[in-house]
Amino acid sequence: MNMNQQDQSTILIIDGDALTLTATAAALHLCGHECHCARDSEAALKAARGLALDLIICDIHVDGENGMELIQEIKQEPGLSDVPVIFISSSQMADIVRRAHDAGGAYYLRKPFDPEVLLEIVDKALWMPHLVSSRIRHTSPTQSVNA
Repeated sequence: MNMNQQDQSTILIIDGDALTLTATAAALHLCGHECHCARDSEAALKAARGLALDLIICDIHVDGENGMELIQEIKQEPGLSDVPVIFISSSQMADIVRRAHDAGGAYYLRKPFDPEVLLEIVDKALWMPHLVSSRIRHTSPTQSVNA
């Protein structure tokens, strides 16, 4: 992915596993993303309320709690209803992909995952039509288009 500082995306990563959290944030940071990490629902809600998020990556199970319910709670916050979500999990439940989609997830990625696959999915999630529209709305008509 080729990103410059202007295009830096703000991503919240929610996972109770410190190793997965660190590895995910490191891979995304190397591609120019601003990453914020939360290991539990309290930290995730606090971060979500204080950041202008472009994407959320959330484990299905967060520190003994349901990550899908956490995402539904986060999406109730002002300005966060359209933020795309990528769910990650090592869960082997037969209907987990459907349940993740029903909970508002745009994508589902099974752990352990290849960092390159994660980056491809992040790229796709970040260029969802609503994000493009949102960025257009936030661009002032007086700003120069010249780079």
